[in-house]
Amino acid sequence: MILLYNNLYFGQEIMGHSKINASRRDHFLSGLNTWMGPNSPSSAHTDGVKKLQGLRYRNMSSQIVGKFSQNNQDISQEFQLPSAYESAMDALSTLITQKKRNGIPAISGQNQKLDRMLRYIKILGLEEKIAGLKIIHVAGTKGKGSTCAFCEAILRECGFKTGLFTSPHLIDVRERYRLDGMDICQEKFLQYFWGCWNQLKANVSEDLPMPPLFQFLTVLAFKIFVSEKVDVAIIEVGLGGKLDSTNVIKEPVVCGITSLGMDHMETLGDTLGQIASHKAGILKPQVPAFSVLQLSDAMEVLQERAKELKVSLQVVAPLTLEKLNGTRLSLSGDHQLTNAALAVSLCKSWLRSTGNWKRLFEDAYEKDGLPEEFLRGLSAARLSGRGQIVADPLINVSGGNKRLSGDLTFYLDGAHSPESMDACARWFSASVVGRKDMSLSSVTSKDNKMERAWTNGYIKPCNNKDSDEMPKRILLFNCMDARDPQILLPKLVNTCASSGIYFSKAIFVPSISAYTKVTSATSAIPSYIPGKDLSWQFNLQRIWEKIIHGKGSVNFVTSIFWLSSLK
Repeated sequence: MILLYNNLYFGQEIMGHSKINASRRDHFLSGLNTWMGPNSPSSAHTDGVKKLQGLRYRNMSSQIVGKFSQNNQDISQEFQLPSAYESAMDALSTLITQKKRNGIPAISGQNQKLDRMLRYIKILGLEEKIAGLKIIHVAGTKGKGSTCAFCEAILRECGFKTGLFTSPHLIDVRERYRLDGMDICQEKFLQYFWGCWNQLKANVSEDLPMPPLFQFLTVLAFKIFVSEKVDVAIIEVGLGGKLDSTNVIKEPVVCGITSLGMDHMETLGDTLGQIASHKAGILKPQVPAFSVLQLSDAMEVLQERAKELKVSLQVVAPLTLEKLNGTRLSLSGDHQLTNAALAVSLCKSWLRSTGNWKRLFEDAYEKDGLPEEFLRGLSAARLSGRGQIVADPLINVSGGNKRLSGDLTFYLDGAHSPESMDACARWFSASVVGRKDMSLSSVTSKDNKMERAWTNGYIKPCNNKDSDEMPKRILLFNCMDARDPQILLPKLVNTCASSGIYFSKAIFVPSISAYTKVTSATSAIPSYIPGKDLSWQFNLQRIWEKIIHGKGSVNFVTSIFWLSSLK
């Protein structure tokens, strides 16, 4: 869903819902599944919030929202891309394969994929140069991006020039490449993009076609980091590890394994042990390795592989508040204490292996406490779409005496597995209640009336009746059809409900969406979506209705489910 930096306006004059006029609205977006098309605006990825969205819904508990047509000439002019960048995006889009996750890979044979990666690297003259990069390589099911972001911020605070490669991007493909904490600028991106593209294009043959999208983006990352002479390259694995495009790295400085779970089973296997075997594929002989605590089936596989390679695999415990010494992690959620701990261990190991630890800290922090540079990095790391909160301030828009209310708060997360959905629900519940240190036990109601003052100034009515004083929480949800929403949605709903947090509405959206600009209370918002297959979104809606009404195989107590929209 490309709604990360856009506003969503709900005003009773144009939205057809007279109940949406509380003084604050909390919106929660989950299951982010984004795509960067050739015409996506590069200017969309800014620190500010662009005022773009106009999303309509009726008085119902759930609704499908698809791609809106956009005929406004002013908007097309406002977001017209420079031709060079647009051409690069057009070229890049030709590398996108259309196979489904559970389909047959476009290039037969996973080992062949790595062989071709090595050939692409050789064409670009990067073989020896990649060997000279001082790389932190990170694999895992959950938390890879966050761990890498923490590593980047810590080592940047220590004075090193950093390069960070992560996936996926949310709005602009340049988000995947950071230099010194900033997305690569358009000029440099185009320079390296066309350099790689033209060299590869000139050497394609019948047995060596242009690389698929992720392979090209990976070789481009190596080209950028080598050319920019970064001190450290932090590389996030794309999928799995052993056969991933990033695993052409032969001698990383240190490797990390984040939390493992059941995901991408059509590729990695249907047991935790099989999945762990793929993740362990990034481990290299005698290269230090760190892992967070795993379930026994996964940990046994990791330890066995480490023993084969004569690798010292160290298991990292989550950071404690005492260790943080009052520092607040910049990435939200209790699970980030685990990711941050892994990042700390990876950075310490990298500094020691490169001979920089003693130079910087003279062993002053060998036992307890973290250097100030580490604490600053942990409080400064950023990663869009992971436990991110985007506030949309109150906006007055012209339209006679009518007013459009933009007083919204978006809670964004890309959870897409049962484990990450649970962590996401806990984070969301803690965030809307307004207590950073909240645990499930501390927010569960202590009396039957569930009467409790919220720290954000609102009081939940004991009779569970709707009130204009209450925030309206709206779930904007998208997941791929390869996922099982009958597992994901109940996990989200039940975890939130156990904390006294309920949704007023659910809106199910496709992966690729556009916007309609709202400039006044009379702005037209199309309600008909021609030629758009929304069958999967309607299926999500049916599953949702079963959950909230307690129907079908999903068992949920609806007597406590607070749904103002069902009145």
